Amino acid sequence: MSSTSSAGARAGAGAEIPLYASKSSIAFFSLASAGSLAWYTHLYGNPLLEKAKAMTAAEEGLHPPQYPWSHYGALNSYDHASIRRGYQVYREVCSTCHSLDRIAWRNLVGSSHTVDEVKAMAEEVEYEDGPGDDGEMFQRPGKLADPMPRPYGNDEAARAGNAGALPPDLSLIVKARHGGADYIFSLLTGYTDAPAGKTVGETQNFNPYFPGTAISMARVLYDGLVEYDDGTPATTSQMAKDVVTFLAWAAEPELDERKRMGMQTVIVLSTLTAISLYVKRFKWATLKTRRLQYNPPPANH
Repeated sequence: MSSTSSAGARAGAGAEIPLYASKSSIAFFSLASAGSLAWYTHLYGNPLLEKAKAMTAAEEGLHPPQYPWSHYGALNSYDHASIRRGYQVYREVCSTCHSLDRIAWRNLVGSSHTVDEVKAMAEEVEYEDGPGDDGEMFQRPGKLADPMPRPYGNDEAARAGNAGALPPDLSLIVKARHGGADYIFSLLTGYTDAPAGKTVGETQNFNPYFPGTAISMARVLYDGLVEYDDGTPATTSQMAKDVVTFLAWAAEPELDERKRMGMQTVIVLSTLTAISLYVKRFKWATLKTRRLQYNPPPANH
């Protein structure tokens, strides 16, 4: 009995400790972590402290509240009726100053309008094409493959028509602005008079959600400004909600399709996983459940 215990003690004493569990390794990684933190603090400052900002909180603008957009969430899709109304607001109000360069007429088909409706709208716009057989450029009606028309021929003309301010392209505006759809909606509905002591330029307007609070774009949405085809009351908040939904769709036209493909992938992978588990249990059942019994031969006396 004593020989067995001594053999076990010798085996335990001779067992090697893993490298990651040794005291020297723990000390090394602790020093490396502390050294990395110290070097980062030396280069960039204390990461636990708030960073210094060039503008005050008032100059950065109010943080927009969160709104329950219909397309937020893994299982939610765009409100396509709202996209149709939002395009109407863009066409009748926003397109006089803002372009939509990354969206073609064909993108509207199946998302907000039918093929015939989009063809009719595209043919109302004249596009320069050519050269023709005579070597000259010519004007033709629009086609589904054409991009949305621009309100100005170039950036200089856009600045000249807007008191020096360049209206941004709205194709990716929802993804390009901090706050996304919430910010755009708050900006469109947030115009108000400047508080006491706050002055803005003659060609600017006060909006607490805009960085710096002074924006060149005047308020453009008023109750009853457009007349919706489906009879929806055209209040300021309704028009803002619809045009923001349209701009969110313009920034990610493939969002619904991407979510649909993701759901299909989850269904296929979960089905294959269930089948794999069943096949594994079926194939290995005979080996996992078998019993090995040893019957020693009878001892010879």
